[in-house]
Amino acid sequence: MAGPIERSKNLLKQLAKPSKFQLEAAKEGLLLMLWGYFLKIVLADRIAIFVDTVYGDFQTYGGWYLVVATMLFAFQIYCDFYGYSVIATGAAKILGIQLMENFDSPYLSVSVAEFWRRWHISLTSWFKDYLYIPLGGSHKGKLRKYLNKMIVFFASGLWHGAQFSFVAWGGLNGLYQIAGEALEPLRDRMVRLLHLNRSSFGHKLLQMSLTFLLVDFSWIFFRANGFREAFSIIRQIVAVKNPWIFFDESLYQCGLDRKNFQLMLIGLCILLFADFCKKRGICIRKKLMEQDFWFQSVVLVAAVCAVLTFGIWGPVYNEANFIYFQF
Repeated sequence: MAGPIERSKNLLKQLAKPSKFQLEAAKEGLLLMLWGYFLKIVLADRIAIFVDTVYGDFQTYGGWYLVVATMLFAFQIYCDFYGYSVIATGAAKILGIQLMENFDSPYLSVSVAEFWRRWHISLTSWFKDYLYIPLGGSHKGKLRKYLNKMIVFFASGLWHGAQFSFVAWGGLNGLYQIAGEALEPLRDRMVRLLHLNRSSFGHKLLQMSLTFLLVDFSWIFFRANGFREAFSIIRQIVAVKNPWIFFDESLYQCGLDRKNFQLMLIGLCILLFADFCKKRGICIRKKLMEQDFWFQSVVLVAAVCAVLTFGIWGPVYNEANFIYFQF
């Protein structure tokens, strides 16, 4: 019911022939589910408390409050969506069903185009195969290619909801890609003139930072309750000057106290470390499965206890409260 939008040619043939239980696949599936629970109830639901507090009263929490909340929302929606995709993938693996990868370290992308190749891969590839290519793709001239990309991103916005704010979010990401491609010759020329090394860590870090800022700005339209509210939030970000909130502990008064705020930052560091390893081709899950049984057991018990201890759950928790369940 939820997870990657799997293709019938891959899924139906797996359902047609039941798979025998395999211990190693079940262990890997449980590890995936555990990672998904960490992303959802330790990170996404903790971040949501801060984001909902600030966005729920953006007239009061202006300026840097909104900047921090917007940056955190980027990780909230990532952890929420990535989390339930991983849980679904892990549950399927236990049953002997292989689902496609839905996220591939998207916030480590060096361009918006790369971001969309790594974000919600199953939907992006679906739009490419069933909308972009039938429209002509990139084979009917540059202007037609740009038009096709805008159509795809407008459709992606409408897929999330019949609101102009979603359409604006999709259109903005389409414009990012068109601008990036159109300005590529100019960027190449600047690199040659300034003798920049595109393979250096500093250059890639700058590209990742700029990509994140562009994508994060578009999330404002996704998170706001309508187009007008999105512009009101942007005005509040620009108009209010309050950099002192980083020094007077004001950030600890937005739903998360000091300990929970710091725990959130630690969790984000774990996420970024895991994504960095993944981008470098290092699978932490497989590395763990190669270790001795006693070591695996200690790590798993510690991880389960950490998720149960630091997760946001309990009698008032809404277990169906996944952001993408509404789309």
